[in-house]
Amino acid sequence: IPALATEPRFAQRLREHLEEEQLLDGRYRLQEVPGGRVALPVLEEKLDKLRLPQEMPYGLVRIQDPVPSRAARRRTPAQKLQDKLRQLLGKSWSEELERDVPHAWQRHGDLVLLSEDSFRAAPWEKLGPVLWETVASALGAQRLARRGRVLPDGMRSPSVTLLLGQDGWVEHVDNGIRYTFDVTKCMFSPGNITEKLRVASLPCSGEVLVDLYAGIGYFTLPYLVHAAAAFAHACEWNSHAVEALRRNLALNGVQDRCRVHHGDSRQVSSSDRPQSLQPHMASPSSPLSFQLELWDTADRVNLGLIPSSEEGWPVACRVLKKGTGGVLHIHHNVETLPTAMPTQPLVLQAEQGSPGGASLSDGEVQHPTEDSGKERLGTRIRPEWQRWAEGAAAQIRGLLAELHGQPWRTSILHIEAVKSYAPHVHHLVLDLECRPTLP
Repeated sequence: IPALATEPRFAQRLREHLEEEQLLDGRYRLQEVPGGRVALPVLEEKLDKLRLPQEMPYGLVRIQDPVPSRAARRRTPAQKLQDKLRQLLGKSWSEELERDVPHAWQRHGDLVLLSEDSFRAAPWEKLGPVLWETVASALGAQRLARRGRVLPDGMRSPSVTLLLGQDGWVEHVDNGIRYTFDVTKCMFSPGNITEKLRVASLPCSGEVLVDLYAGIGYFTLPYLVHAAAAFAHACEWNSHAVEALRRNLALNGVQDRCRVHHGDSRQVSSSDRPQSLQPHMASPSSPLSFQLELWDTADRVNLGLIPSSEEGWPVACRVLKKGTGGVLHIHHNVETLPTAMPTQPLVLQAEQGSPGGASLSDGEVQHPTEDSGKERLGTRIRPEWQRWAEGAAAQIRGLLAELHGQPWRTSILHIEAVKSYAPHVHHLVLDLECRPTLP
């Protein structure tokens, strides 16, 4: 690094002058150099602005092994990254580039995933691979990738570019469950951790689960590993996610208790499909030729697709056990308009299938927020949430009655606010109990 070397008796005056002109590089300590002189580190990109009094003798030198200052040792990872980049660019450093350096990122083992708006300025491209090697070194990583926008392909496929390294496979551990996936091919949402923890605590011993949108096993694995589900049918149409799902089942030792159905779970066998339900089936433009041949199977169905899992509701009704029914866990994004109206108790009316239903207890739960803490969801539900839940319960009840030719009742057990998805939009999960009405 560049430094100005002077006699010890001038060192303090030179330091004060450099600080006043904002030329002193505070990341490094003053060091003694040959000849009994003291070297003061300076910012290379500002050397052309150096103007010193003639009576202050100095010489420009290079310190080969600079010693970090105490302040530098207390610097955040983002500040350390900026320091390394300033050192790399020298005089080319600018305010434009400083604004382009990320202040946060995701870490998956030895891979760091950068935000999509980082390092987009044109000067970065001229540096080539040395840029990514410098960034990785500053962040203590071996591999680097950069996020893009989620692709509008119906699979929420990520647009991620691998910047440094041979592949994007990483491993992540949540609540004792190991997940491996390719960050360039599959999504992983840390904002859903609270729902995965909640699922892990559900009483599922002896039950059969159907997970209609399994992904890499976000919810399938907590059901099997912690909630003690006896067996799971995991449905997924993204081939990259299916590969990760199979690996994750094996990693966690539950591959013998799960069958993977690769394809679009909304498509059903015409021989199994009741005539009355045909209008509700998915569009003919589904990406895979596949028919989910499950019927009268599940004690519990997970519909973990946002912004809406509504296209999967008819299939969820079909796979529920027709003799005893079960519970649906329905994910949905619900818009909540700003209002001064009072909120409602958290737990809603219990019986939606028969008149005079009693209310459940009005206990409250803590609703999580995303890591960014954009919005606190509070401990009470919103009127829009209640209206959506009641509408979903009525629609599911109608589907079941149409499918089986007899009345069913639906009971709202719980509404969970997973996270704030966007301004005034919340990711909710409705726990809906569905039972056939006894004759």
